[in-house]
Amino acid sequence: MGNLATVQRIYEAFGQGDIPAILALLADDVEWESWADNTAVKAGLPWMTPRRGRAEVVHFFEAAGQMEIVDLQILNMMEGGNQVAVEFVLEANLPAWGGGHYRDEEIHLWTFDDRGKVVRLRHCTDTAKQIASFKG
Repeated sequence: MGNLATVQRIYEAFGQGDIPAILALLADDVEWESWADNTAVKAGLPWMTPRRGRAEVVHFFEAAGQMEIVDLQILNMMEGGNQVAVEFVLEANLPAWGGGHYRDEEIHLWTFDDRGKVVRLRHCTDTAKQIASFKG
């Protein structure tokens, strides 16, 4: 399976709630939301918390599972070298965190190793919008 097909499978599995299928596509030492300086990370957004390894990435899905996803539209997927970028629209209610709401156009940047496993995910988003909705 190529990197683009792997990412397509990840979003399909997410839509089906099949988290074990997603975890199986990640490298053991995957870096999830690994940023040197990110405002959303500093604000403590549970879905933007840096994680390392599959066991920690599970906690991302626990946080995402507390969101009420109103709309998720994949707009485009682009592959180059060992990376796949996914442009999407996400609209979510945040009942677990004060009832905030946001709609945003975002990008996921997936990076792969030579075995075709995800070694890093970075989430490019309007952090101010997400922080405001997190605070309710």
